[in-house]
Amino acid sequence: MDVEDAVFKALADPTRRALLDRLRERTGQTLGELCEPLRMTRQSATQHLGVLEAATLISTVRRGREKLHYLNPVPLWDIQERWIHRFERPRLRALGTIKERAERPRPVYRYVTYLETSPHQVWHALTDADLTARFWGHRNVSDWRPGSPWHHLPTDGHPGITGTVLDALPPHRLALTLPRPGPLPPAGAPEVTFEIKPYHEIVELTVTHTNLPEHDLATATAAWPGVCANLKSLLETGHALSRPPWEMHSGSPATEAPDTGGS
Repeated sequence: MDVEDAVFKALADPTRRALLDRLRERTGQTLGELCEPLRMTRQSATQHLGVLEAATLISTVRRGREKLHYLNPVPLWDIQERWIHRFERPRLRALGTIKERAERPRPVYRYVTYLETSPHQVWHALTDADLTARFWGHRNVSDWRPGSPWHHLPTDGHPGITGTVLDALPPHRLALTLPRPGPLPPAGAPEVTFEIKPYHEIVELTVTHTNLPEHDLATATAAWPGVCANLKSLLETGHALSRPPWEMHSGSPATEAPDTGGS
């Protein structure tokens, strides 16, 4: 068996990889030091270390009656040069960055408000196209059955978005996908959940926006309080706010009603 075959054979065993990890953390350890955290007998560790030494992945030095084990990274470097170096390293780094970002937990935004109304009225306001047009600036159109599409259509005639009803339990819970315009990101569409429950004699409404791209967190943070404030005013007074909060950001004139799904 040549050295490269011996290296691959040695690395194929998870126990031997654990021993190499121990030496990577602190090289120059005795047999006893390597055995203790891995809960391994000295005989078993000796056999595994022998395989690693035969593959030149470790080297040993005697110090009195002790035998110290040192990590030798040269065979791993040789493998990297053969199997990785000839590929484009910048492209591999870019792919690694994409993978890391895709697997990174995405931000979650949660907003809680209280309304002097009933759960049925809140549910009706969230699912009635004419009412959503009044407090959200978008018409929400669907049969509101799990698995059905729902359409979030701006009242100004601009193109809307179409998501999916994930869960509908009137008048307590409504969960939807709220996709951003354009192609879906690798992690899938953002989701929004409305939880409606009695709170003494009033209603607690919790809006949870999950699977948000990081650059959309600021949009959601700015949009949801305005949408909920307009909903609260409509249900408690019979009319929406005289001027929607999203038209007042940065002192600007009227701006497009938020779809809270990013831009």
